[in-house]
Amino acid sequence: MAARVKTARLQRYFLTGVLTILPIWLTWIVFSFVLQGLTYISGPWIYGVLAPLAKAMPGMFGWLHTPMVQSAIGIVMTMVFILATGLFATRVVGQRVLKLFEGWLGRVPLAQTVYGGAKQLLEAMRTKPDGTQRVVLIDFPSPEMKTVGLVTRVMRDEDTGEELAAVYVPTTPNPTSGYLEIVPVSKLTPTDWTVDQAMAFIISGGAKAPDTIRFHRKAKPAA
Repeated sequence: MAARVKTARLQRYFLTGVLTILPIWLTWIVFSFVLQGLTYISGPWIYGVLAPLAKAMPGMFGWLHTPMVQSAIGIVMTMVFILATGLFATRVVGQRVLKLFEGWLGRVPLAQTVYGGAKQLLEAMRTKPDGTQRVVLIDFPSPEMKTVGLVTRVMRDEDTGEELAAVYVPTTPNPTSGYLEIVPVSKLTPTDWTVDQAMAFIISGGAKAPDTIRFHRKAKPAA
């Protein structure tokens, strides 16, 4: 009897530990991916300046040669660069330079496709589509099930004129990957969620969600 109690207690401790570590681990994965990307941007500049300085004067600047310090400086420098870029892009001169850059990039077919698609997607996430809710539910992967999707564009069928929505379906827990579905607007179930609320719902695996949700579409009024 005592052995069973100890076994059950160990199982409870193990499950509690997993549930405690898992969100921390997922957060660390996301942040480590972002931090590595930020460090990669400024890495060559840091290693080209700090490494020779630490080698030439090890007594005074030897601590700059440690990887942790260089990574921290790289993150700070990259964040400052991003803020400066945002400030520059809001000025008239910056907008003109950006248009020149986009014009030059337009001459490179593959680069223009990637850059243009990414820019349009991000701009679509910041603006509300005309006549269609941004965050919706769609029947996926079967009519009895629904998943959260983000409407990025509304089109029309060239034969019937029916409104069709391009819906991006992010995956859990990494919303940067997902599926692109073309769904009739009449098949969308609208929600009152913001994009931030939808992202929180997806990343948390549904744990962070409102108490109520509209699962069924409203029936159309009889003609």
